[in-house]
Amino acid sequence: MSVAQRERAALVATMRSVGPDAPTLCEGWTTRDLAAHLVIREYRVDAAPGILIPLFAGHTAKVQDDVARNTEWNAILDKVASGPPLYSPLKLLDPVANVAEMFIHHEDVRRAQPGWTPRTLDPTLAAKLRRTVSLMARMTLAKALARVTLQTPDGRTVLTTGQGPAVTVTGPPEELLLFATGRTAKVDYDGDAAAVKAVRDAPKGL
Repeated sequence: MSVAQRERAALVATMRSVGPDAPTLCEGWTTRDLAAHLVIREYRVDAAPGILIPLFAGHTAKVQDDVARNTEWNAILDKVASGPPLYSPLKLLDPVANVAEMFIHHEDVRRAQPGWTPRTLDPTLAAKLRRTVSLMARMTLAKALARVTLQTPDGRTVLTTGQGPAVTVTGPPEELLLFATGRTAKVDYDGDAAAVKAVRDAPKGL
């Protein structure tokens, strides 16, 4: 089983444990909505483009709502658990494209629940997430009005990007990834207070 498959299985197990109506960190989405999103992403080639392209977002939202409302909860989770079908472009890319996707959405569920604590990650998962951080953060931090440096607690720089006052964000790779995608993250900030606030508040969508 690949790293992506293991994290997918862990996500599905967490969703089953909290049920279809639990909150998530995806604004306005319950776990049912999030699961429907994952199904659309992998099974509905006609609707998936709207996840990233605003022009098609309306169609995607309608299809996702239909899946969420009209598909039995366990059936949705079974589809998520089985991974991309053969016709999906993500099938061949699953070991690469879905590690971060499954991890981020797993934390979207976990961190929306009371009393959550950070996980101790398998070293292989942590290593793969570290390689993802620099690529994703370069895109998501583009609108931050600062020169942002991401670094790990041992002082290693993961990425420096942008222009403006310097802000350093420190945390483990998985927390830096969550920060870079606008999620609740256990990170520390260093820099001018106004610049730090600008970085924290900057939109971080792809």
